[in-house]
Amino acid sequence: MSYYLYIILAYLIVLTVFNFLRARKVKSQEDFQVAGRSLKWQVMVFTLICTWIGSGTFISGAEFASKAGFSALWLAAGAWVGIILIYFLAAKIHTFGQYTVGDVLEVRYGPAARLFGAIALILSFVSIVSYQFVAGGFILNVITDGKISESTGTLIAAAFVILFTAVGGMVAIAYTDVPNGIIIVLACLIAVPFVITAAGGLPAAKAALDPGYFAVVNNQFGAHPWLKAIGYFLSTMFLLLGVQSMYQKFYSAKSAKDAKKAVAWWTVGTILVETIVVVIAVFAFSKLKGQIDLSVPKAGGKVVLMAAKQLVPAPVGVLLLGAACAVVISTGMNYLLSPSTTLMRDIYQRFLKKNADPKKMVALQKVLIVVVGVLAFLLATQLKSVLEMSFFAYTIYGVAITPALIAALAWKRATKAGGLASIVTGTVVCIVFFALSKLLPAAQVPDGDPWGIPIIYPALIASLAALIVVSLLTKKQTPEELEKFFPKK
Repeated sequence: MSYYLYIILAYLIVLTVFNFLRARKVKSQEDFQVAGRSLKWQVMVFTLICTWIGSGTFISGAEFASKAGFSALWLAAGAWVGIILIYFLAAKIHTFGQYTVGDVLEVRYGPAARLFGAIALILSFVSIVSYQFVAGGFILNVITDGKISESTGTLIAAAFVILFTAVGGMVAIAYTDVPNGIIIVLACLIAVPFVITAAGGLPAAKAALDPGYFAVVNNQFGAHPWLKAIGYFLSTMFLLLGVQSMYQKFYSAKSAKDAKKAVAWWTVGTILVETIVVVIAVFAFSKLKGQIDLSVPKAGGKVVLMAAKQLVPAPVGVLLLGAACAVVISTGMNYLLSPSTTLMRDIYQRFLKKNADPKKMVALQKVLIVVVGVLAFLLATQLKSVLEMSFFAYTIYGVAITPALIAALAWKRATKAGGLASIVTGTVVCIVFFALSKLLPAAQVPDGDPWGIPIIYPALIASLAALIVVSLLTKKQTPEELEKFFPKK
């Protein structure tokens, strides 16, 4: 079996030992969910990078780049804008000092908003975890030249992610993300010149690929190329602006200053890594396209993995494959912790047992991590496309949670009724259009979009309209109700 696999498994074993040692520091619910609010900005930078840079970058991003070329950067660019906007809210989020997005939603909009927000979050994040497992199986299958089947690889990836998350929670995640983040950044920086050189440089790539691969928007992008491109941009931007995994990291920071400084460096790291991955994918595809049949589901997603094995020196290849595994493990852990935290904090502790014993809470959350992880694995066995599922997961969260959440932090005129209406409307419209994409005749669903309209547009318009219209038609909140978010100077 490939020596690549042995090296990566050895690394995972080291991380396992490291996580068990770190888990001994977990003494309370606060330690498990927000690392005792002790993370310095240097640790936060890498854990934020690892939270965002997942299989959505290395697998679906590469698949996207193999089909659309540099137009794939539209998917990543939405996150960049989202991070820049988050920079101005990071200190405020940390100062609010809670555990979940549901805490913010309830304080501003009431218990119902917390409950419906929790449902939308769980739907989205279980989907995200599921395709991390699929990506892990896909990576192990490619690394071993098929000796490990994708189904077996998916099971292995799920086992590691569930184990790591259940053992130490946020403490384990944050400090596992430090070596993983370093590997991801180094692998991309070192690999890209080798891949470009092996592909013959820009002239050879342009000669091998359709001109659309180097256009701002590839005409092969879909039935309505610009509409699709901007749709991807909006889905990633709205996911990032409201994603609970990031907010948990801000709550975990040692200080508001640490949170804000971490976001600044996170911006640089994310732009760098996501751009380089697309560059690697495009140049590698120009060299290896004869070996990749894009009509086969997920085939384009292996282009970066193939580059690691064929276009770079072996040590660099090991590093790049290690980075691919690292993003699956780290992102899976982060997105598995969040829904379990939501179940504990926003449902069990809020509505069922308010004065639960903290130690029992930690034990119960570990059980829930396993349960949610198993559900995500079962969903993973049914997935056909990482790209399709990532777009749906991004969209449902972005339209259901983010408008109401950002309004809670930045718009005084938002009301309880408006916030709740936005959450419910965004969720319902997103699910309805996703169902239509499966039920309508194929002729009416070009590129997976009902009538050629990406789901993000009707869902986001409905969510924003509900927020604004209902808020303007209902009574303003009092200064006392807004004090937590807009303190008097």
